[in-house]
Amino acid sequence: MSGFLEELLGEKLVTGSGEEVDVHSLGARGISLLGLYFGCSLSAPCAQLSASLAAFYSRLRGDTAAGPGAGAGPGPGAGAAAEPDPRRRLEIVFVSSDQDQRQWQDFVRDMPWLALPYKEKHRKPSFSEKLTLLTQADVVGEILGSRRNITCKLKLWNKYRISNIPSLIFLDATTGKVVCRNGLLVIRDDPEGLEFPWGPKPFREVIAGPLLRNNGQSLDSSSLEGSHVGVYFSAHWCPPCRSLTRVLVESYRKIKEAGQKFEIVFVSADRSEESFKQYFSEMPWLAVPYTDEARRSRLNRLYGIQGIPTLIVLDPQGEVITRQGRVEVLNDEDCREFPWHPKPVLELSDSNAVQLNEGPCLVLFVDSEDDGESEAAKQLIQPIAEKIIAKYKAKEEEAPLLFFVAGEDDMTDSLRDYTNLPEAAPLLTILDMSARAKYVMDVEEITPAIVEAFVNDFLAEKLKPEPI
Repeated sequence: MSGFLEELLGEKLVTGSGEEVDVHSLGARGISLLGLYFGCSLSAPCAQLSASLAAFYSRLRGDTAAGPGAGAGPGPGAGAAAEPDPRRRLEIVFVSSDQDQRQWQDFVRDMPWLALPYKEKHRKPSFSEKLTLLTQADVVGEILGSRRNITCKLKLWNKYRISNIPSLIFLDATTGKVVCRNGLLVIRDDPEGLEFPWGPKPFREVIAGPLLRNNGQSLDSSSLEGSHVGVYFSAHWCPPCRSLTRVLVESYRKIKEAGQKFEIVFVSADRSEESFKQYFSEMPWLAVPYTDEARRSRLNRLYGIQGIPTLIVLDPQGEVITRQGRVEVLNDEDCREFPWHPKPVLELSDSNAVQLNEGPCLVLFVDSEDDGESEAAKQLIQPIAEKIIAKYKAKEEEAPLLFFVAGEDDMTDSLRDYTNLPEAAPLLTILDMSARAKYVMDVEEITPAIVEAFVNDFLAEKLKPEPI
């Protein structure tokens, strides 16, 4: 376990008082669940979370006075004591996006858990800079600076696709597999840790119970069996949600008319039951009752929802086909590609450009609006993309790169301008918008060997980033 944790976190962590703790000691302490808390001292929501998280942490570990260095088992002289409470095998590590070391020190001083060390030369950009980076996310963690910093803090933000703060995710400390993406809801819904370690449950178990139609009819969730299901997280107060709903109503109708077994379940984020009822009246599908807040929250936890609108598409067995249902619906108005299995390589468009903000993306710019040129470029990089995706899928991890081909249009022009890329084509790049970093290979001819070497060097952290 210690090898994995050292690769993930580095060799040292620090306590709130500044004492260094060896990462390998976490294994010796029997830590089985690791919480990564992404935050910033300048964020009021982070300050609020820190207070509630401290109470939660102390309740679960039962070691208020012991601090983060305390072990999980019985102390010396305990003899044949009973097995320790498994909840004590939790540890939390704070991953900061602070720019100022003094502010960071003041913020972590009262934290009873551990933190990644702050080093001035490894600083991240200011909180205010983050606010201008993404249009969907509230705040995204950025890290600019040394290569060593990129291998630790930036790796965490990118690996787990953190798009807003505060964020709290729980990992299996042995494998690194994500156990729960929305730890904030865990603290709210399970303050005593009775459901520890909060592992994912099957969709059919989480959705179990009555579902509603907007005419008041109630159906049992078992009616979903044998169907593809879209789990739609949305709210009336959200303008992008209302826009997507109008398109989704037509998509739903077309899929049903084509004879496909498909149902949508609306999971409301409305602020009142009245708003829910008004919004739901526009929808021809099912909904979790607004009054069933616990079930709505469990569905948010199950899929780690960080923003709306989000449409998760499931196969008839309840397994995720795509988390990008929103993009797929907008790109495929005739629903010819339903149920929208992910493509290894995407053609950059207005509707899918938001995915550039989710982590590092390989973008191959080509010098033609001709579909044939774009298709040839996709065929060139597709085998490399498929190999990367398969490798990480086997490890039950998300691929560390998304793959795009960009032709000549207004979207591509805007992207080149924003990232200050040369007008050359073909142009092979990796864009990391969250880190405001780019990697560029400007050669006359792009071959599969060149692409594969470029990708491998990026994953091995051999490439030198340029600022965006």
